[in-house]
Amino acid sequence: MKAMILAAGRGERMRPLTDYTPKPLLQVGGKPLVTWHLERLAKAGFKEIVINHAHLGEQIEAALGNGAEWGVSIQYSAEKVALETAGGIANALPLLAEHEADDIPFLVVNGDIFIEIDFTPLKTALQPNSHAHLVLVNNPPQHPQGDFAIQDGMLKNAGAQRLTFSGVGVYRPTLFTGIVKGEPAKLAPLLRKAIDNNCATAQYYQGVWHDIGTPERLHNLDELLRKNA
Repeated sequence: MKAMILAAGRGERMRPLTDYTPKPLLQVGGKPLVTWHLERLAKAGFKEIVINHAHLGEQIEAALGNGAEWGVSIQYSAEKVALETAGGIANALPLLAEHEADDIPFLVVNGDIFIEIDFTPLKTALQPNSHAHLVLVNNPPQHPQGDFAIQDGMLKNAGAQRLTFSGVGVYRPTLFTGIVKGEPAKLAPLLRKAIDNNCATAQYYQGVWHDIGTPERLHNLDELLRKNA
């Protein structure tokens, strides 16, 4: 299974830090956010990784190269303007599938999160009749209403306990059927449709997870990681 790291966002809420540095290259615990992902993906046996980029993307390619430093092979999906989540994934599908007709699942990780999850079990998490499998986490203070619920392993729009989408998911290429390559597109409408068709599953992860959305959150995580090093 291949993996994709989403790294094309402008990081408006992180300014001025992201005026000159793309968000995935901002450092926590002594290394860039994206490096933590690469290390965990490599440890889980993911060897082929696709990274999309737009804002200051040349810095990402210069910093990570071909991925040999982490024992992986990195390919890049460049975007002239950020295509949002679904648009970015759809644009990268030729790199994620050997052939256009392939419907082999792939893992996607947001580049602006920190998560200590073991990616290994996600290789087999997607059921044959499902188009998406999401990792949900407890609602952070900045997002108390959550995104989705889980009922008997199925992803639901509503439920007794709504949780937050972690930014980690496994998808089939068929989820993105109808997305015009090179056009911006959001992921949420695709997931809602999959939910309505009973084609989306989920799991509840209760380990370490941080959404790095502001300079303050970045600073707090950096201090935490250095303290626990």
